[in-house]
Amino acid sequence: MFLELRGVTRRFGAIVAVDDVSLAIEEGEFVCFLGPSGCGKTTLLRLIAGLEIADAGAIRLGDRDLAPVAARLRNFGVVFQSYSLFPNMTVAKNVAYGLECRGWPAARARERVDAMLALVHLADQAQKHPAELSGGQQQRVALARALAPEPPVLLLDEPLSALDAKVREQLRGEIRDLQGTLGITTVMVTHDQDEAMEMADRIVVMNQGHIAQIGTAQELYTEPANRFVAEFIGRMNVLQLTPSPDGRPGLCGQPLLPGGDGLGRAALIGIRPEDVVLDPEAATGIRVEGVVEKAVFLGNVTRVTLDLQGQKLLVELPSSARNLERGAHAEVCLPREAIRVLHED
Repeated sequence: MFLELRGVTRRFGAIVAVDDVSLAIEEGEFVCFLGPSGCGKTTLLRLIAGLEIADAGAIRLGDRDLAPVAARLRNFGVVFQSYSLFPNMTVAKNVAYGLECRGWPAARARERVDAMLALVHLADQAQKHPAELSGGQQQRVALARALAPEPPVLLLDEPLSALDAKVREQLRGEIRDLQGTLGITTVMVTHDQDEAMEMADRIVVMNQGHIAQIGTAQELYTEPANRFVAEFIGRMNVLQLTPSPDGRPGLCGQPLLPGGDGLGRAALIGIRPEDVVLDPEAATGIRVEGVVEKAVFLGNVTRVTLDLQGQKLLVELPSSARNLERGAHAEVCLPREAIRVLHED
């Protein structure tokens, strides 16, 4: 295994920011740490970088224990949210700074700087200062500077969160393409699920210092391990089951059909809004009736909120579907194959 964490723990007084985390990352893999503020993802990245020291556990790069290795000697490339460029230096000198600190010969350093600026499409900006660049361009400079010393691992700490939405969307595609071209092992911290789902080979969903689930974007979306992951990745209707007239768990008085998938013993179920079927005759599953609270036109889809006897159900329909007005009664079907049993933890 290329980069491995074994039982890593970090405490700040009584607060356990990272709690017994184990993770293995393959060489050349792009992994995202995803989670809400305070979940421990940035602390975990800083532990890998050597900017924080673990209270327990081990971090290894190949067969090398990183515990005694200072951050500056790990030669990891790090890109922060705030760019952290030197304002008095030109773009070229910012990129060259790390090479000079490592004693690279001047000619080799110049060649590397030129190559890195070409890679991030800033070859024509080499003699400008950071203040003369846009936010997206400054982040490209920070990326080129991090990559210049040929690091074995690239660490990205919410590198796009300070940018506007359009630039952020463009840059995340560029970073993913760049990572694929270089084949560099990359770990990125983000709270943006769209970024993680677009960029990562695997996503590590974190909650309260723990890993809630690891998987590809598709695995996390279609097979969430628990309620937290289900609600954090995309939109998920979470519905509480109550006894139906025959005593079996049900929804709005409709019993769940017996089966071997555990639905008959579930307390919570989840279903994605796009999986709810407006025409109940077109699918088999749980048929329920709700009252339309609102319908919002979003271009390609219309998002409808139904009230199911006190529980809310989001339904996403093609905008060409029949119009549903507020207060109208609508019968829908929850297809059995789209229902997921959810657990709180």
